[in-house]
Amino acid sequence: MAEFKLPTLGYEYDSLEPFIDKETMMFHHDKHHQTYCDKLNLAIKENPELQLKETEELLEDLNSISEKIRTAVKNFGGGLVNHNFFFSILKKNTQIKGKIAEAINKKFGSFDEFKKQFSEMANKLFGSGYTWLVLNKGELEIINASNQENPLSNGQIPLLTIDVWEHAYYLKYKNKRADYVEAFFSVINWDKVNEIFVDAIGD
Repeated sequence: MAEFKLPTLGYEYDSLEPFIDKETMMFHHDKHHQTYCDKLNLAIKENPELQLKETEELLEDLNSISEKIRTAVKNFGGGLVNHNFFFSILKKNTQIKGKIAEAINKKFGSFDEFKKQFSEMANKLFGSGYTWLVLNKGELEIINASNQENPLSNGQIPLLTIDVWEHAYYLKYKNKRADYVEAFFSVINWDKVNEIFVDAIGD
């Protein structure tokens, strides 16, 4: 059986300090993330054709998956893809620049206005989920997604996300989600986000 594997974090657990603490990163990646990977493998173990696909492909075409396991694939596959993406766009000390900076300024008027709108969406999301910056039919859009839903399932291209499940911030920020959201803007890897955007628009 081909199994999905948990990607390595790609940087040290403490490299996002003091904004995201080492203990949170260890639990978030090694425990929560690993659980999604394990449960996705369990959900599709009787469906070898699904084991040959990328996780993103599973989410892009959920309707083609047997109803018996569709919800599990949505939840656990979404958890794996969402966490992979979230961890990949984290890094301290990068500045927004390039095509993504131009596009954000054009769409939202300024970076400060984008940050305000993105933060408001993240802070008002009820329960658990993610706030995303996506490319939707060629237009930038900020959306909320509950639980482990992923924009790929709606034909949208993910560019940036913040995980607002409590396990992403509770050890350090307790119930102060707004403080965590503010800190998030100090650990966005804008070079990576710009790379994703440029690839998405084919420029």
